[in-house]
Amino acid sequence: MIRTRAARRIAAAAAFGGGGVGILTGAMVAVLYAEAKIARRTVGVPVGQPPTADGVYGEFPEFDGPPIRLAVLGDSSAAGLGVDNPLHTPGALLASGLAAVAERPVELTNVAKSGAQSSDLERQVTLALEADPEVAMIMVGANDVTHQVRPADSVRRLEQATRRLLAAGTEVVVGTCPDLGTIEPIAQPLRYLARQWSRSLAAAQTIAVVEAGGRTVSIGALLGPEFAARPGDLFGPDRFHPSAEGYSTAAMAILPSVCAALDLWPLDEERPDSFRGEGVLPIAVAAVEAVEEGGTEVAGTQVAGNERGPRGRWALLRHRRRRRIPAPAESDEQTDGQAEDAAEDRADEAGASAGTSGKGAGEGRGKGGRDSAEGSEAPSSSLI
Repeated sequence: MIRTRAARRIAAAAAFGGGGVGILTGAMVAVLYAEAKIARRTVGVPVGQPPTADGVYGEFPEFDGPPIRLAVLGDSSAAGLGVDNPLHTPGALLASGLAAVAERPVELTNVAKSGAQSSDLERQVTLALEADPEVAMIMVGANDVTHQVRPADSVRRLEQATRRLLAAGTEVVVGTCPDLGTIEPIAQPLRYLARQWSRSLAAAQTIAVVEAGGRTVSIGALLGPEFAARPGDLFGPDRFHPSAEGYSTAAMAILPSVCAALDLWPLDEERPDSFRGEGVLPIAVAAVEAVEEGGTEVAGTQVAGNERGPRGRWALLRHRRRRRIPAPAESDEQTDGQAEDAAEDRADEAGASAGTSGKGAGEGRGKGGRDSAEGSEAPSSSLI
């Protein structure tokens, strides 16, 4: 079980510039690194890039206003590596679900990159802000664990990205670090250590993000039991990245929080329900409870007009009801963009110069996204 003290120590070190706070001993880290190398050889280097899903989702002819602008940032779990259809990526699923709830179109900009660590968030935020998003969803942290990034450094970078987005008027929802203990190629006892490290990082991420003014949704504990019980359904062919159904499960958990951040969730569900275990807790306690029970949202709140109590920031813990996300409809604009992407890929294979840039689903290339010159290939040492 994750202790609140550990999560607080990581978050405090991130806030005050410390870097020596960790969860595992040096010997354990060395063993984890060795086991990760074995698992990496088993999984192999990710092939190709996630499908580009940028574009407008939801057709509402009667609505004549601008679409809601959604940005997605993070690593390959945010980009959707492991599926071939752009409509099966988390960004497309969230955009489609958000459009259905809001009953207006949603414009998606996905700048997530395979192999990205929290250190890449500064670059991604710069790209995302070009689209002036109203809400941003971030999923990051797994590569920080596999690359032995100091937890305090990882959390600090996520907090800085959150604050920068909020300062620009963008609401922020973070899907915390996934539970690496569910990854099949990692054997015991390293699987247990990976689980403890990733869960501790997830709790510390929640503390930092909520302190900054954002909200989080626990991903690891949500997918963990389902991955363990149904690995053939929820893992992709490499037994590491989620399948289309796995991404849909994660998107269903995050969607209510994205909608709530924009004041689009039903008001009758905003009041905490004690029968579902919802309520106000000190932030460190809420962060740990969220890790232990998946799909849990944590956001800042006030008690008697005060944001802080004797044990720190007050946080509201929720277990929001999930809704099935409607299958995204592929628009003509996206179809054209994907066709152009395919043509570019064929031209690249033939050694030709692909000088055209697509619209809609192919827009990410022109913005310097995953396929930009800044580095589109996932590092050979990356798993996520």
